[in-house]
Amino acid sequence: METLAAPASAKPTTVLRVAAFSGSVRQDSWHAGLIRAAEELCGEFIPGLQIDHVDISDLPMANPDLETDNGDGFPTEVESFRARVLAADCFLFASPEYNYSVTGSLKNALDWASRGSVKCWADKAAAIVCTGGDFGGGRGSLHLRQIGIYLDIHFINKPELHVRAFDDPPKFDAEGNLTDAKTRERLKKVLLSLQAFALRLQRNE
Repeated sequence: METLAAPASAKPTTVLRVAAFSGSVRQDSWHAGLIRAAEELCGEFIPGLQIDHVDISDLPMANPDLETDNGDGFPTEVESFRARVLAADCFLFASPEYNYSVTGSLKNALDWASRGSVKCWADKAAAIVCTGGDFGGGRGSLHLRQIGIYLDIHFINKPELHVRAFDDPPKFDAEGNLTDAKTRERLKKVLLSLQAFALRLQRNE
């Protein structure tokens, strides 16, 4: 967490670092597009949030055989990933629904950062945004919340953002960029709620 300098008459602005994860690793992913939109919204409207888009596509599959130092040493890619999770003040999960659940790539990332003596996820605020078919990815987000219970992640409850991507007109362009103005406004409200909850948790520490 950083504090921006401000004029003597104004209060300093607390800047929260938001580690953002796309559960889809495909090119032109809508979920990566939601994170890009979040970055744009923070830059334009929410100076107190700084998005760090953390790529999870290069992580090896979680395997205790790859750990060293009695379970506290990890492959280079995993060490780097864990450091970015640990440095974050809160999290944004752009999580698709695969077979009523989270993606294997996201579950793998969650598992790696839960290993060892340092629990990187614990006691931080988080939000989930998702898109998909008729349910907009909502069933997968419920499973992610269930996983988060054991990891001690504190999810905001409202507002929710489950985007029905196949409605007409389309919500995303061919490159996966979010183009729908109403959805952008809903995403902005999610980010503001995440910011408020993360600051509240920090005040109570």
